[in-house]
Amino acid sequence: MTRSLFVQAIVFGVLTGGVYALMASGLSLYFGVMRIVQIAHPAFLFLGAYLTYSLHNALGWDPLLTLPITVPAFFLIGVAVQRLLLARLRDENRAMMSVLLTFSIAVVVEGTLSAIYTGSYRSINLDYASKSFELFGARVPYDRLIGLAVAGLTLLALFSILKYTRYGRALRATMQHRDAARLVGVDTERVTAVGFGIGLATAAVGGAVLSIITTFFPSGHWEWIAKLMAIIVVGGLGSVGGAALAALVLGVTEAVVQVWLSPVWAGMVFYLFLFLTLIFRPQGFFGGRLAQRF
Repeated sequence: MTRSLFVQAIVFGVLTGGVYALMASGLSLYFGVMRIVQIAHPAFLFLGAYLTYSLHNALGWDPLLTLPITVPAFFLIGVAVQRLLLARLRDENRAMMSVLLTFSIAVVVEGTLSAIYTGSYRSINLDYASKSFELFGARVPYDRLIGLAVAGLTLLALFSILKYTRYGRALRATMQHRDAARLVGVDTERVTAVGFGIGLATAAVGGAVLSIITTFFPSGHWEWIAKLMAIIVVGGLGSVGGAALAALVLGVTEAVVQVWLSPVWAGMVFYLFLFLTLIFRPQGFFGGRLAQRF
């Protein structure tokens, strides 16, 4: 591998890792708040992409300008899903049943998208998204750079909410010890519902970015669940910051392996990191105590 190819792989890996971090942040939040694995999160990412696609075609809006519509809508959907479905699960079997329930939700979302849009590939063609510029001898595509910028702003907003607001303190208390938080006056049910809504709102942002950087089709979300799960496990379950760091590491590693060996081996990177993490550090390489995971 030549120096120029290596630099290109590093640049592309960082850009892709930023997008991975955005898409995995919601999964970390779900587990931190409710201790559930949200299998349907990638399906909602694709739902966000299709809604962005529809608004772009109907109104001619730039995909990023659709966020004031899709983000509040996904937040409300998240609150409704938590209140009407997940809140009814019993604590003793919540983890197992949440996997089955969210898997069912993913199938429903996929079926709905297939019925409306068929199974054809869709994409949004933008003039600026197809351009690139040169940096240190590497080509930097504008679409990936935009994705990284949106991911950075979203994660910064999420971090600020969790770290510096009254709700964020209540959320961290709920994550650390739900019963103790309830004893000091925290409405844990409300905090959980809002937290789930925020997590799903990140899927709307991720869907808009997804619609810019790649093509998509209804069943494509199954290809993402393994990558996103590997990221949150490596980063530390419940750690938004850890997931972001893990996403960058895995994104860069994937890009380097793809150039150095082949795309086939690049696809194995996430599984290899997941395997090593479960053997040597099951709590994740970047996560700490739940109360400090922001």
